[in-house]
Amino acid sequence: MSMSSAMSAGVSGLAANSTRLATISDNIANSGTYGYKRMETDFNSFVLNQHRIAGLYSAGGVTATTQRLIEDDGALSTTTHPLDIAVSGRGMLPVTSAVDLDNGYTDLPFMMTRTGSFRPDAEGYLKTESGLVLMGWPAQADGTVPTMSRDSMGGLEPIRINPYQTAADPTTEISLGVRLRATETLPDALGDPYDVKVDYYGNLGTSESLNISFIPDTSDATGMSCTWVMEVRDSASDPASNLVGSYRITFDESQANGGRIASVTTLSGGAYDPVTGAIGLTVAGGPMDLVIGTPGGTTGLSQVSTSYSATNIAKNGSPVGNLTTVEVDADGFLQATYDTGFVKTLYQIPLVDVPNPNGLTSVDSQAFTISSTSGNFFLWDAGDGPTGSVQGYALEESTTDVAEELTHLIQTQRAYSSNAKIIQTVDEMLQETTNIKR
Repeated sequence: MSMSSAMSAGVSGLAANSTRLATISDNIANSGTYGYKRMETDFNSFVLNQHRIAGLYSAGGVTATTQRLIEDDGALSTTTHPLDIAVSGRGMLPVTSAVDLDNGYTDLPFMMTRTGSFRPDAEGYLKTESGLVLMGWPAQADGTVPTMSRDSMGGLEPIRINPYQTAADPTTEISLGVRLRATETLPDALGDPYDVKVDYYGNLGTSESLNISFIPDTSDATGMSCTWVMEVRDSASDPASNLVGSYRITFDESQANGGRIASVTTLSGGAYDPVTGAIGLTVAGGPMDLVIGTPGGTTGLSQVSTSYSATNIAKNGSPVGNLTTVEVDADGFLQATYDTGFVKTLYQIPLVDVPNPNGLTSVDSQAFTISSTSGNFFLWDAGDGPTGSVQGYALEESTTDVAEELTHLIQTQRAYSSNAKIIQTVDEMLQETTNIKR
């Protein structure tokens, strides 16, 4: 009868509003939880088949469905720690379970989160206090990240930082800016060489040097030859055979390009590239480029009538240094900085994206897993495709608006009371029906 359906509708209203109360409670309780995504309850009417019998109607009631609004982004809050990491824009950080990692499981679960305070544990793994371990692609020795699979977690591994690690940055390029005196190539000049010593760092962080001699050619009896022989010797090699390169350099005498390099002839050692102005040397500390300038160029070696001067000598590389800080940049590269100023890329943290973020399955600690409704994941470089950037020194705040939740709480309380009043009214009407017999 209609009266019984009214009571059932009231009961369904109580259940639906209880569900809404639970989601509101969860939202308010997590209003200060970083990375929390608020829950929302939607009501849907349940309609019974109506045969339109005159004077009869059966109430169907209401059903409640809940959904976590994972697509909503929370505001970013700045912090003072470089390993407080958040995502600005679309995408999530790949993480796994610290419990499974500690138990030695090789098949680690794939999860994702929007933010986290990651700190190295006793073994150096970056994890949160709630047990999420950050994952990334390991970089090679030269700091580059090889091509990885984008639709599987096969290339990902838990990020591990050794706080006591050291690293050396071998010198791979030396730029040589030297001004030679043109009159030293006259036939009556003394012909004494100019010597330049340039320190460099070897593969093991040792400090070595290139000893470079510029020997003027005084063989032209008619005047200045504008030609020099450059000999490069390596202090790390055997003194009896430490000549790693010899080159004949001729300078331009024209009005337009006077004093600039005209040509370079390789006598021994690595070849000279006129496009880059670099000579490829092989020294005991490893291969390197010695940049002397291009023909007609304004940098590098030059020859004028003024006095000799080493105008500009620059090199890369650094000695062995101790790790000082680890930070992540906007592109997701986790970089280590050493006390020598050397910066080295250790990992790349990709961003995870799925077609339907709201379809992800929620698990503990503001983490999510793939579901049948979310679609398959894809790993993007931060800033590529639909994804945003990675932010260090930041955490994403909860998406809960306490004022809005309190408003919903009042509405839910009133709706619950109204549904309870329906049950009370039906009870009184049934009582009246029972009293008819009396």
